[in-house]
Amino acid sequence: MDLRPLVQPWHQLVLEQVPGAELFDAHTHLGQNDPDGMSQTPEQLLATLDAAHARGAFVFPMHEPDGYPPANDAVLESARQSNGMLIPFCRVNPHDGALAEAERCLNAGARGIKLHPRAEQFTLDHPAVKSLAALADERSLPVLIHAGRGIPALGLHAVQLAGEFPDARLILAHAAICDLSWIWRVAADHPNLLFDTAWWMPADLLSLFSLVPPGQILFASDAPYGTTSMSAVFQLRYALQLGMSPDQIRCITSGQALRIAAREPLQPAGPAIGEHEQPSHVLLERVSAFLMLGAIASMRGGDGTEMLALARLACDVPEEIDDAPAFAAIRDLIDTYDELTEADATDRRRFAFLVLAATVARTPEVPVPAPAPRSL
Repeated sequence: MDLRPLVQPWHQLVLEQVPGAELFDAHTHLGQNDPDGMSQTPEQLLATLDAAHARGAFVFPMHEPDGYPPANDAVLESARQSNGMLIPFCRVNPHDGALAEAERCLNAGARGIKLHPRAEQFTLDHPAVKSLAALADERSLPVLIHAGRGIPALGLHAVQLAGEFPDARLILAHAAICDLSWIWRVAADHPNLLFDTAWWMPADLLSLFSLVPPGQILFASDAPYGTTSMSAVFQLRYALQLGMSPDQIRCITSGQALRIAAREPLQPAGPAIGEHEQPSHVLLERVSAFLMLGAIASMRGGDGTEMLALARLACDVPEEIDDAPAFAAIRDLIDTYDELTEADATDRRRFAFLVLAATVARTPEVPVPAPAPRSL
């Protein structure tokens, strides 16, 4: 099912809030063999980027249990055929000739390295990781590291690597949620330590955008697990809600990533904006809580129906209150999710509409599109 007509009004509206903003997706995948069942072809990724009018993307293989050389070659070939849209990274396993494979791929045109501590079962104090960081430092290249769920903390070793190899660009993926509770305090001391936004939990994204300098944040979707368009919608709403400047948001959406792709010096975009007092929106916070409980239960294969029903009831507020348009938009997004579930309960993309609904509840100062008729 084509979901673009449902996302497009939201996507267009959020970009209109930041004149001149362009998207460059710093975290995308290609592959057909990942044990989790997800897959993405070059054609699908290019269609995703085209739907978002994106400038391009960093791209690397999905998990390949049988090894990465063939998958890396496939990514390199896809990039060569993409008219510059895809910037290839090689994915390597520190337990299996990582340095030699990285050097082979970089010499063949790769422009970065991807590491996945959870899939390959290693920590960042592995000797091969230090060798890879030294290689990236020598060539001023990025190393993108999974720093999301399913792993122990890795931030201490990441900070040590960033300090030892200042010309490497170390990108902690998924908002560095495994270490975000403290690593923000030292982020500004290591401008080559970057964070991508390929995540969806409101509290984590609000923390990232508040506490990390904007020049160290890179827009990302994690496609095919997310899409470039929808990720831009809910992530940029947080940046706007928190009061980031247009220049800072443009740096996040594409500016810094394009400098990394070109091996140009990183440019700061000011200090972290910090925590600011926000007006209380207690009724919307109720909605957000119900939505997240329902979304998480549903994503895990459980029954989120009751929590989503409570979220809908929590939207029954007087029409004259200031946040009435936000409540109406949230109800519409819940309706969309319900209709998509009825049409195809196996399509994971439908969960993005619950994430967006929870985002709207946490970003009431950002405009919402006018309701529009739709047919699913």
